Amino acid sequence: MALRSTSPLAGLLRKSPFKPIQEHMRTVFSCVSLLLPMFEALSNKDEDRVQELAREIDELETRADKQKSLFRLQMPKTLFMPVDRRDLLNLLRDQDALADDTEKIGQILTSRHMEVPEAIKKLLDELLSGTLEICEDAKLMIEELDELVQVGFGGREHDKVIEMIAGVRSSEHNLDQTLHRIKRALFSAEDTLSPVSVMFWYQIIDLLGNMSNQAENMSDRLLLFLSK
Repeated sequence: MALRSTSPLAGLLRKSPFKPIQEHMRTVFSCVSLLLPMFEALSNKDEDRVQELAREIDELETRADKQKSLFRLQMPKTLFMPVDRRDLLNLLRDQDALADDTEKIGQILTSRHMEVPEAIKKLLDELLSGTLEICEDAKLMIEELDELVQVGFGGREHDKVIEMIAGVRSSEHNLDQTLHRIKRALFSAEDTLSPVSVMFWYQIIDLLGNMSNQAENMSDRLLLFLSK
């Protein structure tokens, strides 16, 4: 059963500004979700599959870019929006950064022959699964935006999102620890790897770290919505 709005602002909106934000995030998450099979293909030395998945990532990133541009053009300029226009644009930027970083990882993995160093395989799996988990949690938060505005950013929905925000922050902290460990492992194995490969693996690790940071930024944006 649909929740009845308790916010006078909600009734003044002809069209929810959150719908395109949610659609954009779904595209972004579809893009991010391809990281796991791409790294599985890399571990299996299936370069054709890596190339295929990188192309799919590129297509989804392009779709997300188009959705972002369309939203910016069509975003209502009315004063009667439930959140500040700049805050929505910043949230959109944070979401888009997830797809951008995913595309950059795909470009690195397809620009040269890459192999996962044995010294970081286990930690890389942990980092990948953690990155996908925190991105999915961020997506679930975005899916709650309509319900939040319907209840005037209060009530049980407010408490539910607060718990989700806390979960994202906790996950980001845990991933920071994983990032530190994988960098230490890569540093210890540097003498057994080519300098160029080491450089690219540090870039990939940093990009995965950036993605968890962006997910945390999104949780901070939602906390800002809730505090106004």
